[in-house]
Amino acid sequence: MARGFSIDKRGGEYVASVAIRGRDILRTPLLNQGTGFSAQAREQLGLVGLLPPQVLTMRAQLDRVYTQLHRQPTDLAKYVFMNDMLDRNETLFYRLISEHIEELLPIIYTPTVGEAIQEFSQWFLRPRGVFLDIDHPEAIEDALKAHGRSADEIDIIVATDSEGILGIGDQGVGGVMIAVGKLSVYTAAAGIHPHRMLPVVLDTGTNNEDLLADPGYLGVRHARVRGERYDKFIRAYAETAHRLFPNAMLHWEDFGAANAHRVLATYRDDYCTFNDDIEGTAAVVVAAVLSALATLGERLSDQRIVVFGAGTAGIGIADMLIDLMVDEGLTRPEAYRRFWALNSAGLISSDHDRIRDFQRPYARDAADLDGWRTVDDDAGGFGLAGVVHNVHPTILIGTSAQPDTFTKAIIEDMAAHTSRPIVLALSNPTSRTEAAPEDIVAWTRGKALIASGSPFDPVVYGGVTFEVAQANNSLIFPGFGLGCCACRPVRITDSMVAATAKAVAAAATDRSVGASLLPGVNALRRISAKVAEAFVRQAVAEGLAGVELYEALAAIPDNMWEPVYPRIELVDAVCG
Repeated sequence: MARGFSIDKRGGEYVASVAIRGRDILRTPLLNQGTGFSAQAREQLGLVGLLPPQVLTMRAQLDRVYTQLHRQPTDLAKYVFMNDMLDRNETLFYRLISEHIEELLPIIYTPTVGEAIQEFSQWFLRPRGVFLDIDHPEAIEDALKAHGRSADEIDIIVATDSEGILGIGDQGVGGVMIAVGKLSVYTAAAGIHPHRMLPVVLDTGTNNEDLLADPGYLGVRHARVRGERYDKFIRAYAETAHRLFPNAMLHWEDFGAANAHRVLATYRDDYCTFNDDIEGTAAVVVAAVLSALATLGERLSDQRIVVFGAGTAGIGIADMLIDLMVDEGLTRPEAYRRFWALNSAGLISSDHDRIRDFQRPYARDAADLDGWRTVDDDAGGFGLAGVVHNVHPTILIGTSAQPDTFTKAIIEDMAAHTSRPIVLALSNPTSRTEAAPEDIVAWTRGKALIASGSPFDPVVYGGVTFEVAQANNSLIFPGFGLGCCACRPVRITDSMVAATAKAVAAAATDRSVGASLLPGVNALRRISAKVAEAFVRQAVAEGLAGVELYEALAAIPDNMWEPVYPRIELVDAVCG
């Protein structure tokens, strides 16, 4: 089909073959350079008189938009400003992020994107996603084709059903913005070309009463569909997406706990598919654990681990740690004995009324609790305080979204029985974290090795500055996607995910007191390349890569797009 433009890399230079002219150029975000167009380019492209006469370098443009960004009064206003820039000048948007990634990642993605999602129906602007709804499954193919991409032009598709958005739950059709934000991070952190990805919302309804009562709500107006009809819709999406774009990784994002593990398990053997909430979260947290153990010089299989928040993320973390314990020599039953998992009703036990299939291997028998002592604020000894008091964990992982639940008494109890407790309070945004890093450091008298799920300032205690490692999935999933682009695996295995965790842990080389357990997000492009290499090597070793190792390794830098203005080449037509 005829197209308006294409951008290719030739001899290390990006060249745009352009068949459109005039205002159509300015309406195309990946082509539009705004005041960056040279006088010659303006004349060639029919832009004379459509822009102010002054020609600015990209550096001058960056300084201008950075100043404008800082005039915005709130993080949400900054998000809107950045979103507007994405819709006008895509290259400038990504260049700004690449130069200020540590500052801007929380603006374009979590936690600010959560606020934007909640406001989606109120200020719906230029749609970027593909909107699929369960009431019209027959439209899936046409909708996925509407972007005009051919079979080999899509590398990643991020799809969400919006039931488990961040820490704010069911957000209906507004969840499309989590998919858009995720793709922005793929590009900013790993250089995956923005036009080789698709964001998709799988609108199956919503149980958010506020949304259903809002006359301006833009999604399907009924309760969430469950059961067979839901499964048929998800299958129709997966089969159609794979048929149309056979090389694309199918990324599942922010599905509810009831469906996330089940959907991943259903399709992981048939397609190249990945769930960031399960596998990405697990990998980055496991990286933090491995880094902490390297600092302590201890083995993973010797640890006692409490997981507070045994949902999609918490059990995903535990499952990966189980695999690594088995690699160290434990049997799988022995490894499960090193874990105590809690959900909203307390310690998961075999007679638990509210236990999901993916939690069942972690259920404790009543005999396991013989001799347990109860504590005053923990009826029956089955809540977090009682578990910590009886287990004496060496590692405490929080994925509960329950703020301030790692209390002073609990952390002090933990610290009384282990010389260097590993405390990972991972829930985000910051308002939902189980404990603030400064409190954990103070309550353990500087002994704790810590990581959080959101960015926190360093903590100064006893004259030592403690850097707070952020267990940010962006350390994992962009490089993961880059590895898929480079080696085209037929499917993704647990070993591939574990390889990326080890790569991130190895990249944190400072073992001094107070050093971060993880690399900083300011090094994301370098880390993404390392993650991609680890992924590729494991995929090739397992015989699941679509290309040879040398070819896949060479493809990693080739697939890392740089946000620079391309040289313009005029053509009469572009065919795709």
